Amino acid sequence: MWSRRAVLFLFFLLLGLLGKVAISAGQEQPEEPSKKADSAEKQTKEDKKDKRTHRGALVAAPLPIVSPAIGAGVVPVLGYIFPFQEKDKVSPPSVIGAAGLITDNGSRGFGVGADLFMKEDTYEVKTFYAHGNINYDLFGVGFVNGNAGLKLPLKQAGQLFFIEGLRNIGWKFFVGPRFVNGNSFITLNSTTGDFALVPPDTGLTTNLRAVGIGVVRDSRINRFYPTQGMFLQFTGDFFSQGLGSKYSFQSYKVTFNKYQGFGSRQVLAYNLFLCGTGGEPPFYGNCVYGMNNELRGYQAGRYLDRYMFATQLEYRVVLRWRLGVVAFGGLGSVAPGADKFRTDQFLPGGGAGIRFLMSKKYHVNLRTDFAWGKDTFTWSVGVGEAF
Repeated sequence: MWSRRAVLFLFFLLLGLLGKVAISAGQEQPEEPSKKADSAEKQTKEDKKDKRTHRGALVAAPLPIVSPAIGAGVVPVLGYIFPFQEKDKVSPPSVIGAAGLITDNGSRGFGVGADLFMKEDTYEVKTFYAHGNINYDLFGVGFVNGNAGLKLPLKQAGQLFFIEGLRNIGWKFFVGPRFVNGNSFITLNSTTGDFALVPPDTGLTTNLRAVGIGVVRDSRINRFYPTQGMFLQFTGDFFSQGLGSKYSFQSYKVTFNKYQGFGSRQVLAYNLFLCGTGGEPPFYGNCVYGMNNELRGYQAGRYLDRYMFATQLEYRVVLRWRLGVVAFGGLGSVAPGADKFRTDQFLPGGGAGIRFLMSKKYHVNLRTDFAWGKDTFTWSVGVGEAF
């Protein structure tokens, strides 16, 4: 599951740091000779102030992690936020960054990436590279296997490269191609597991390669703490043996977020996530419940299958002294087919969290959430909102 975790640890922590930069310009007016000296001094001060406004911001944070999937440890993050083109008054600021992963169960990894906005919000280019190993438990595919609690300890090492280029085609819609290339090597982490089914990829290097398409519509003003607007994203990735991939399968995902503010300190946020898989994917190519904060309260990877849905509400309140609180709840499930969801297999989740304002300019929060799921709980720390 390295590719999905790379997205979680790199983009959820790094790409959630973008904001909006306002740029202003002035014109010089003719002045009397006696006032030129004072004017020059004033202009110098304004230029210095203007440079401070336009220059980028460096963000560094060693984020603790306590995960039932990969143990306790730290995710060091380093990012640089900056306007890609200083005269561009429309585009959100770009970001380049790096993140690492170190946990007490032996999981190790690093990733570097960038999210660039250009030509007055006409183009967006997103890319990252990740390398490392993840130690985790395989419960098996399907709700029944996840509910049984039988597991097999695995170690999955590998690397992943991803790039996506989007173009604004009007009405805040961005469309463009995607490319994914990676490989992984799976081994048994120990012989103490009580789940007998060993994955067919064990002991083999598996290559995965896909081309795809991405469609995004984003009407949020501040994507790090939205108070109004919506975010809609569709992605389709097509893995094919003709491209050099060992497996031929398709992965489709839809994300819909809606935000409604009440005054200046309260926001109600809604999230819907849909996932579907076709063809013959490896077990880690299925839809994984509990990944990307959908839903919180579950060990990522315990429940996985061909189809998945998750929906949740979160109530956010800004307090004094840079503090805030949230409460959230929702439900979802996994199933082998789009028509195979059962109400007795729904997986509810809920919890609460505390926020600390790291950046007043961008309204970027340090997030900590404690969540409960079905017979389990999680504690997580991150940068930016959960969705």
